[in-house]
Amino acid sequence: MRDILITLIVFSSLPFILRNPVNGVLMWVWISVMNPHTQGWGFATTFPFAFIIAVATLFSFAISRMPKTLPVSGITFALIGLILWMNVTTLFAMFPVSAYPQWGKVMKIMLMSVVTMMVIRSREDIQRFMWVLTLSLGYYGVKGGIFTIRSGGVDRVWGPESTFIADNNAIALALIMTIPLMRYLQQRSTQRWVRHGMTAMMLLSALAALGSYSRGALLAIGAMVMFMWMKGRHKMLGGLLIALLTPLAFLFMPDRWSERMDSINTYQADESALGRINAWHMAWNLAKDRFFGGGFEIAEPLTFFLYAPNPADIHAAHSIYFQALGEHGFVGLGLYLLLLAATWRSASWIIRHARQQPDLEWAEQLATMIQASFIGFAVGGAFLSLLYFDVPYYLMAAIVATRLLVAQQQATAAPARVPALAARSATAEAS
Repeated sequence: MRDILITLIVFSSLPFILRNPVNGVLMWVWISVMNPHTQGWGFATTFPFAFIIAVATLFSFAISRMPKTLPVSGITFALIGLILWMNVTTLFAMFPVSAYPQWGKVMKIMLMSVVTMMVIRSREDIQRFMWVLTLSLGYYGVKGGIFTIRSGGVDRVWGPESTFIADNNAIALALIMTIPLMRYLQQRSTQRWVRHGMTAMMLLSALAALGSYSRGALLAIGAMVMFMWMKGRHKMLGGLLIALLTPLAFLFMPDRWSERMDSINTYQADESALGRINAWHMAWNLAKDRFFGGGFEIAEPLTFFLYAPNPADIHAAHSIYFQALGEHGFVGLGLYLLLLAATWRSASWIIRHARQQPDLEWAEQLATMIQASFIGFAVGGAFLSLLYFDVPYYLMAAIVATRLLVAQQQATAAPARVPALAARSATAEAS
């Protein structure tokens, strides 16, 4: 039944996609982030829904009257630079047989991220975009939170199989990144039931993240909560809620959870932590030896034999930073850090120029919450191989569109302010 339902939804959306490519981007986000086909049990689990949506969206965009140019932004320039560099490093990949299939997957994500930047332009588009993105992951937050409550925190929360967020650590980080987006939608809603629903979704998502037993997620959620508290207007109330809810959440979790979290302080005796550090050394040594890095998929015995302190301990990078360094060299890491920095600066620009303007309050709130998401991603991503996770790139697209709207509104308002200033000046001179 689920397979039939998902199939009907996808195919019934095609006429709407052909009418407006924005609908295609929204469907693509739903398919690529939520992966609803993984919730079925039959033919839908392997049916190429994403390919169908992508082709329909690209065709719709090609025949539409929309501008076919990328928005001028530091984010877009950095992203295009990173994409081009990934193509260069793939030519020099150490393991071409495994590198090229991964290159194909990554380029699909990058292509649709670029298309998203070109298509999402209006405030309404951004709002719909944020709803689809948030609910796609919020579904797993509610599901995982209820699962954690029912199991008393004994069983771990996992994400949908065969996806970016299948791993317990990955689903935890994805939910942590989504909590600020839930808060944004709550702020923008005027309906009480929606606001209460978002409160419940945030609490359940946080509980699901804890129920994943991810130590990186604990650090990420701590950093994100502190950032949101610092940016909040009601610091006293926010601090009180944090002080009350944090101990309750920790007390709810069983002793085995506490023991795993305590291992953060004793990482020298933890095989998983030592394996990650070994992989980080390998990536560093590889990047120093090879200007173009190793290309995609370098977690192979040969690379660890050549570059790792412990050649027998073979691990994935388990860090977005060392993943970029090992696969694409120091240039690739620099371009990725530049992309993150450009996103942060653009969000700060939006906050600064939208502050104390009632009609741009939504933009200030969105940029602030996206910054909170990136705080969680920057901290949690230091321990996960999620360099190509699509959600951060979608949030970058939202920042690009929001900044353009804020800049356009300022440009429109500027000529109107000139006559007003001249009139006030003339009045002052006359008096």
